[in-house]
Amino acid sequence: MAMARAIRRTNPITLVLAGLLTLGFLVFLFSPSSNAATVSTAKRKFDTAAAHPLSPPTAPFQKTASGFKGRRPPPPVVHYHMNNLTTTSDPVANQENVLILTPLARFYQSYWDNLLALSYPHSLIALGFITPKTREGNAATAALQAAIAQTQNGPEEKRFASITILRQDFDPPISSQDESERHKKENQKARRSAMSKARNSLLFTTIGPYTSWVLWLDSDIVESPPSLIQDLTTHDKPVIVPNCFQRFRNDKGHWDVRPYDYNSWQDSDTAAELAAKLPPDEILMEGYADIATYRTLMARSADTSDSRDQKAIIPLDGVGGTALLVKAEVHRDGAMFPPFAFYHLMETEGFAKMARRLGWSCWGLPNYFVYHYNE
Repeated sequence: MAMARAIRRTNPITLVLAGLLTLGFLVFLFSPSSNAATVSTAKRKFDTAAAHPLSPPTAPFQKTASGFKGRRPPPPVVHYHMNNLTTTSDPVANQENVLILTPLARFYQSYWDNLLALSYPHSLIALGFITPKTREGNAATAALQAAIAQTQNGPEEKRFASITILRQDFDPPISSQDESERHKKENQKARRSAMSKARNSLLFTTIGPYTSWVLWLDSDIVESPPSLIQDLTTHDKPVIVPNCFQRFRNDKGHWDVRPYDYNSWQDSDTAAELAAKLPPDEILMEGYADIATYRTLMARSADTSDSRDQKAIIPLDGVGGTALLVKAEVHRDGAMFPPFAFYHLMETEGFAKMARRLGWSCWGLPNYFVYHYNE
């Protein structure tokens, strides 16, 4: 009877509240799946986002939630174990990140289409661009941004891990980007010095602690095998460059191919003698008839037959930069693109000399082709 009186005296509201609390506890206890999904989604976002605004832009930055009284916690101290970073002949299996860098003065849709066609997982590719402060550069930047917006809002498998666009903080030395103007001998030293500065700015701003490979790809490379990255990395070389050719219609009106980039070469005694006679600030250029260096040019060593061995490989002393794959540790060791005469070389050829001085080797694929836009 005492127990019955105690129940009768209990407030009905108390009983209702107790029942609701019990029901809520049971729901929380036996339905953790939605919470787990939320945690999993948050973890995925954290894993793929930059840790804080000082992180290299190899992944999109996401702000952390506000802390106590709206104040954000201080940025964390981040540790990167560089010894765990790999650069192997099977980068897909080892989930190695590739940074594709492009100095871009003009935008060609065929360049972008070729980039999208790469079969390397786009989730492992970060892109970096630098454009000049010119009218052409403004147009190129606008076209690039439109292409990026379409791609990054499209199918997820086509999206790239991150994209960075820089604008040059210096004026270009020549006003026109026409091919005839770019390749005039009298413009080469100033043009290649500016190109070196642009490449270095782009490299130092975008390379991150998780970057395994850096692929330099010129904006006028409009055709390459979709397996370009896998084909180059399978050789597992510190610096490697394919042959850059150009498609054109010959005198008979038929499609044909011809060499384009003459900056990949093996040195000669004649070139060494010519360089020894030059003033310290002068450079020895390749590809001009009045400068007979007698170097062995990879462009002239190609086998263009259908049965050619595309895996044939040769050592090089100079490299071109139209499509140049570099292990990121080579750049981290200090190999950059000298904007000054370095052993009478500049830009990509100077980079090859610097890499070799640091103990790295340079290699070329004379029978493996990428194709340059024909103006």
